[in-house]
Amino acid sequence: MTRVLLVDDDPLVCGALETMLGSADDLVVVGSVHDGDEVIEAIHRHRPDIVLMDVRMSRQDGITTTASLSSMAAAPKVIMLTTFDHDDVLMRAVHAGASGFLLKTASPQEIIGAVRSVASGHGALSARSAGQVFRRIQSDDAAEQRRAAEALVSTLTERERDVVRLVAKEMTTAQIAAELFLGEATVKSHLARAQDKLGAQNRVGVGIIADRAGLL
Repeated sequence: MTRVLLVDDDPLVCGALETMLGSADDLVVVGSVHDGDEVIEAIHRHRPDIVLMDVRMSRQDGITTTASLSSMAAAPKVIMLTTFDHDDVLMRAVHAGASGFLLKTASPQEIIGAVRSVASGHGALSARSAGQVFRRIQSDDAAEQRRAAEALVSTLTERERDVVRLVAKEMTTAQIAAELFLGEATVKSHLARAQDKLGAQNRVGVGIIADRAGLL
């Protein structure tokens, strides 16, 4: 039986994952925590084989947490879950020691299959993520991408930059409004202007540019 620890700052996501994994007779969810700084204690308490971990959390992100596990004896393997599917986050997760990388929109079959694959000593990447790794290995233009993103971000006002940074952290319009003490209509207005300046089609595009520019 493969023991799984869930790490996500959204209890609803943890609940959905627990139900999903519970449908497999060879997997058991032994616990869940809601931020990266709770993971090491939870590992000592629950002794999981696999940690299924969100990338972005409020106090300590999943990539930092994954890197911190490298010093543990018999550390569990980590599969990262994220909303944003882009190269920089993927490669940072790989360098931190993650054994798998999946989108939260992956099907139950994909997530269960990934847990089984990593538990058996293999990696787990979605087909799209695998393609990204391949392109990144072939490409030498990561520095150029960062410079371009920084140039785009430099066109934003301070408030637009604040909104973009919080969008990249996967916060909703209501959450951003509360964080910045603004009305939701004002947040939407700042975001619309920022998208125009960045040339981004949607919030995902905004998040990609913010990450490449080092706003996170």
